[in-house]
Amino acid sequence: MADHAKWQWQESGTAWRGVGVYHVTLTVPSREPLFGILAIPEGDPSKARIDRTALGNAVIDELYVMCKHYPEIRIIQFCLMPDHLHAVIHVTRVINTSIRSVIRGYWQGVKKLGRAYTLSVAAEFNSETTNEGGKHAETTNEGGYPFPIFTERPFIRPLSRRGQLHTMIHYVQMNPQRLATKRMKPGYFRVQKDIEIGGRKYDGVGNVTLLMDEHFEPVHVRSDMVNAAERGNPESLRNYMNGCVLAARKGIVMVSPFISPQEKRVMQVLLQEQRPFILLTDNGFRDYYKPADDLFDACAAGRLLILSPWPYEEGKRHISRSECVALNAMAEEICKHLNGTGSDQLRQKD
Repeated sequence: MADHAKWQWQESGTAWRGVGVYHVTLTVPSREPLFGILAIPEGDPSKARIDRTALGNAVIDELYVMCKHYPEIRIIQFCLMPDHLHAVIHVTRVINTSIRSVIRGYWQGVKKLGRAYTLSVAAEFNSETTNEGGKHAETTNEGGYPFPIFTERPFIRPLSRRGQLHTMIHYVQMNPQRLATKRMKPGYFRVQKDIEIGGRKYDGVGNVTLLMDEHFEPVHVRSDMVNAAERGNPESLRNYMNGCVLAARKGIVMVSPFISPQEKRVMQVLLQEQRPFILLTDNGFRDYYKPADDLFDACAAGRLLILSPWPYEEGKRHISRSECVALNAMAEEICKHLNGTGSDQLRQKD
């Protein structure tokens, strides 16, 4: 990839030299816990913390060096994880260079720390092998110690939409607790491949045993219901949405991509009432995937299964109409295949 392409992360119209808030992520490509060790006191994820290594402390110190060079920049929130760093920074005044250049400088400083770490590990390894009568290590992984560890540039994203800053601060703060939860319940957060339902294969994250339930029903708000509501006749839409919630309260597992605002509202009620459901998504699962916010908590509690029929696509932002139609059809297909006596009959019995 060309050098300039790696830095084309800004959203359209974003002023990179002006006042703004940015989320920066720096990752150890090997995902080794070089920055710190996760501690879970009393086995309680809410008490989780990261005990930093010397390298981890140095990476944080480099953040403050950056702010010293650029007093226009303030750190709002940061969280050092075992293998990556999240930082939310605020550019308080117009700067004479772009924020991309500032972060590039930070990355260069961190790379020096990484090289020093690599050399110290190499020296220690060589000393041990020499003392044991072995030959000196080569400067490759085959020699037994790592390559320079910061080969990937930081990811930087502007937080320009309403509510993004609050959401990101909460996300950063919750990182240790969520990692602890994943460690304690790995089965619910491991990406499971080739889950076959009715002849179609999905990748999934969450509680796969939800597929063994007895009754399933899709959530699909039709456009005619929405159009009628917009013309002043909301009864059919209201009755349908209420019916979905009532079905979930009876023990039916609701299945949907939850795309429209009305469907999302139903999903929020399911989350609030802690009802199990299956969510279909238009993008697959990257390495180290974890659901966000309320979906994470539902996943940890075993109340959620997320399925995707398609592989992960980096850079995907928007769902197409054809994908919406396909996912809604798959939700109905899943329900039809998995249902025993059928959720409609269960409703009639009540």
